[in-house]
Amino acid sequence: MNIFRLTGDLSHLAAIIILLMKIWKTRSCAGISGKSQVLFALVFTTRYLDLLTSFISLYNTTMKVIYIGCAYATVYLIYVKFKATYDGNHDTFRVEFLVVPVGGLAFLVNHDFSPLEILWTFSIYLESVAILPQLFMISKTGEAETITTHYLFFLGLYRALYLINWIWRFYFESFFDMIAIVAGVVQTILYCDFFYLYVTKGESCCCSLPHDPRAEGRT
Repeated sequence: MNIFRLTGDLSHLAAIIILLMKIWKTRSCAGISGKSQVLFALVFTTRYLDLLTSFISLYNTTMKVIYIGCAYATVYLIYVKFKATYDGNHDTFRVEFLVVPVGGLAFLVNHDFSPLEILWTFSIYLESVAILPQLFMISKTGEAETITTHYLFFLGLYRALYLINWIWRFYFESFFDMIAIVAGVVQTILYCDFFYLYVTKGESCCCSLPHDPRAEGRT
């Protein structure tokens, strides 16, 4: 494992922990898209089914279990524990417009037409767009809490580091996975505008993002 993948994994873990701590400490899930978190839980579930069939390393298994556990813990906090604080009126992105096309694409474009491989491919495609409900929610409200911007920043950093990881593996390990790379590029692009604002203008700018008045009438 190279340093870029390791730091990418740690950035991903940091994002998840930041989000969980925010919800638990404030006893609120205000500003957080429950739909994005459900999609991420679906991503980890379909990607890590190989836990039932193979063992790669203790690190690999531990990280997979943590990701799955934290994803479902987040969904539980949003939809059960602190349901009263969930802003469903603004979390209105139509996730079926993501899940259905992604599912179809996973059947058509994959490395091997087998159940586990199709589900793994589905998870890769879905992860690339799973943040869209969260970004859409922020665009509707025009605001994002500081802790939410940190969460998005570390998710974006995780994807950026993984892109570097794939470049490293291509040059030093002759490894090339077109599906993962293309999906990773798409996901990183989705974060670019937010990433730029976060880095160049600081938290205050990110906590008051441009508001789209047209979003008020969307359902």
